[in-house]
Amino acid sequence: MQLVRPLLLVFLIGFVACKTDKKNEEQPAGIETSILEKVAHAHGFENWKNIKEIRFTFNVDRDSTHFERSWIWKPKTNEVTSISGNDTLVYNRKQMDSVALKVNAGFINDRYWLLAPFNLLWDNNNFEYEHVEEAIAPISSKPMQKLTIVYGNEGGYTPGDAYDFYLDENYLIREWVFRKGNQAEPSMTTTWENYQEINV
Repeated sequence: MQLVRPLLLVFLIGFVACKTDKKNEEQPAGIETSILEKVAHAHGFENWKNIKEIRFTFNVDRDSTHFERSWIWKPKTNEVTSISGNDTLVYNRKQMDSVALKVNAGFINDRYWLLAPFNLLWDNNNFEYEHVEEAIAPISSKPMQKLTIVYGNEGGYTPGDAYDFYLDENYLIREWVFRKGNQAEPSMTTTWENYQEINV
């Protein structure tokens, strides 16, 4: 099996950066934190409300081919700027024409890969999940927690897709597997690494 590792560097600069030093926030008595919440908060989800703008570039290198597209997203107003090659498009996700709808499919994909831990909360009504306390991670062969999510077969841009997240003891994603259409074999396997904290 060949492993493909797209450059998710922007993720490391952008949002894991919002992670705080609080390892386990106190929950009110009687309220259990779900695994989805633990993963999202380990990646700084509580800081999302402070984000006014995020800029990121999605890079893919396969063999001798390089592809990239850049985005500027203002989540409070839902304004998105798409930059791909010499083309730039500014649109609002609340009012999209046919051109914006096509470009928005790329934005949703790239945003998903950038903010996968946050999508666990944003999308939690659109997928089923299973959490296993110990499984062998596919790249490092280390024992880790495994969280598998499988999207429903209807709606969205990629219905039925599945993701296996391999988590450390602090609920940080260390490796993940994307499985198109919930097939058994991985479509892509890669690491998440070089986490950084940035004050926002």
